[in-house]
Amino acid sequence: MDFALPEHLPGLLAEMDAFIEAEIAPLEAQHVQYFDKRREYARTDWENDGIPQRAWEDLLDEMRRRADAAGWLRYGLPARFGGRDGTNLDMAVIREHLAHRGLGLHNDLQDESSIVGNFPQVIMMDRFGTDAQKKEWGEALLTGERSMAFGLSEPAHGSDATWLETTAAADGDGWVINGTKRWNTGVHRATHDLVFARTSGEAGQARGITAFLVPTDSPGFTVPFYWWTFNMPTDHAEVELTDVRVPADAVLGEVDHGLDVGQTFLHENRIRQAASSLGAAQYCIDRAAHYASERVVFGKPLSVNQAVQWPLAELQTEAQMVRLLVYYAAWHLDRNHHMEVSDKVSMANYRANRLVCEAADRAMQIHGGLGYSRHEPFEHIYRHHRRYRITEGAEEIQIRRVAQRMLKFGGTRT
Repeated sequence: MDFALPEHLPGLLAEMDAFIEAEIAPLEAQHVQYFDKRREYARTDWENDGIPQRAWEDLLDEMRRRADAAGWLRYGLPARFGGRDGTNLDMAVIREHLAHRGLGLHNDLQDESSIVGNFPQVIMMDRFGTDAQKKEWGEALLTGERSMAFGLSEPAHGSDATWLETTAAADGDGWVINGTKRWNTGVHRATHDLVFARTSGEAGQARGITAFLVPTDSPGFTVPFYWWTFNMPTDHAEVELTDVRVPADAVLGEVDHGLDVGQTFLHENRIRQAASSLGAAQYCIDRAAHYASERVVFGKPLSVNQAVQWPLAELQTEAQMVRLLVYYAAWHLDRNHHMEVSDKVSMANYRANRLVCEAADRAMQIHGGLGYSRHEPFEHIYRHHRRYRITEGAEEIQIRRVAQRMLKFGGTRT
């Protein structure tokens, strides 16, 4: 069994680092207020429901433009989309590497903006879109001409997605949608919201839910407010749909099989999130170890104390185990249908997300008062990554998925 990385990756990572130093780091230095102790306040439009400042998002757009021009942004996409056919294993290694560099414009946590993009919507459209939809959406998703928010959760339903109460009724040559959606991330700038609604069947049934591409300027589509969160700014909208009419070609995928579309989105995201959490955790561990070696207390380095050594050793061990698990899950995802390896993806994701929270907390503790301040990045890392123990599959749901596969119950609906 060979544990070596694919031979192209070390050189690729070195090229990527050179690009960051040449193109992205100077751009970041011109806008340091978004990355130092002022980051949360500078990025947030506090008087406009807490959504991101437009200037901040324009900076992210410029980062992505430079990355795309240099051939990095689309790395993980197929060549037909201008990508480089990057594998899931490639993306896991890259996302870990970028997060391990620490906070920065090259791989910002706020909306997962990175020089190597994550495009689950493009993958969804490629797998489930009609020829007409692919033509209309393919390049537009990459250039930002079109963008898609994700409307699955509801006020009364999150992980229990098969119980959602939003409905879509056939009406002539289209559909009429009614309901409320919660946590519609990115809807403040999205041209469309991917809304999941029940079109047949009974509550609790996976079959009978359909995915609709709903224009955000549709009559009856309203955003009453945005949810302010642990990590600001927010782009998580509450969305109300009142007699929203969409044409028949607004359906993405098959009618009554919309959860297949949703599962693709989740699995494409979860493995990359796991890798990013791992990289951020290793960053925290490394910073804490360096500080403990440099900091002198009572006439000796802080690192000689077992109360400091042991927690860091435990975290380092956990990081190595999670790394092997993330790479293993990504390798399997490249070779099997995503539902066949969903338990492995769930294992990697929930363990990595726990790890980064523990590593950030320990780094705060070892840094003492400095660690608690906003002058160090640990509070920001913790506040951001803590969300992933809840969003896109709470860790309890992911553990349940592992149990389902292990104990052979519950079918394949999760």
